[in-house]
Amino acid sequence: MHREQISENTLRSGTENLAERDPDLNGIFMRLGYPPLWTREPGFASLVRIILEQQVSIKAAATMFERLASQLGDVSAESILDAGEKGLRGLGLTRQKSRYCAELARQTASGELQLEQLGALDDEQGRKRLLSVPGLGPWTVDIYYMMALRRPDVWPRGDLALASAIQDIKQLGSRPTPEAQLMFARQWSPWRAVAARMLWMHYLDARGH
Repeated sequence: MHREQISENTLRSGTENLAERDPDLNGIFMRLGYPPLWTREPGFASLVRIILEQQVSIKAAATMFERLASQLGDVSAESILDAGEKGLRGLGLTRQKSRYCAELARQTASGELQLEQLGALDDEQGRKRLLSVPGLGPWTVDIYYMMALRRPDVWPRGDLALASAIQDIKQLGSRPTPEAQLMFARQWSPWRAVAARMLWMHYLDARGH
């Protein structure tokens, strides 16, 4: 069972541990300090937002989420169901993401999916349940576990920003594949979610953000 959560204190401990173990992560730490905790509220709205972030920039997804919240009043299973797939497409969602959000709303509203119970489940059980929902692939589920459930040893497989950051700090000739990313990340266990935050911080800093 793995239910521990990252706090500000454990984030600092994990960062220091990683800096001691990996000279490249230590370089990030010495230059930029501790990474932000970057959390989200557990629940339906956060999962919708992560779906919107699939394969687009965080900024573009934030704009879309704000449009949803403004037009629907709130982002809930009920408001998404009321809008329907056609209504969601009218607000600018792609056909695919409209379908994903509608199915997530259906399963949540019916009680088939009970997001509030995920925190009490073994991580593998919880992940398996989320992965059974159309549109919730490994990256989406990993981000939810990292940000909303705040698990310390989750790695968001296939994240492009992390691939670029690893390429930078490890001086690789090309961006590592998702499989190669996982190999690097294994070295950072049991603080893989902390390593990801350090690498995101490096990625943003390197691009002037």
